[in-house]
Amino acid sequence: MNRIKEVLEEKGIKQIWLAEKLGKSYNMVNAYVQNRQQPRLEILMRIAEILNIDIKELIISNKIEVK
Repeated sequence: MNRIKEVLEEKGIKQIWLAEKLGKSYNMVNAYVQNRQQPRLEILMRIAEILNIDIKELIISNKIEVK
């Protein structure tokens, strides 16, 4: 799972803009945003670079905290 949708909303950025910057189709970026498809690590790194954020901000941890 990723947080691309949340980060785009926080920054006020449209999916079409991100698609253009990535050189990907809107449909592909929308699949990433809706978590229907997960981007390869290289693409996730490029998205983080374009959005000027740490890649960790795009990833939802699957770790369960044990107390």
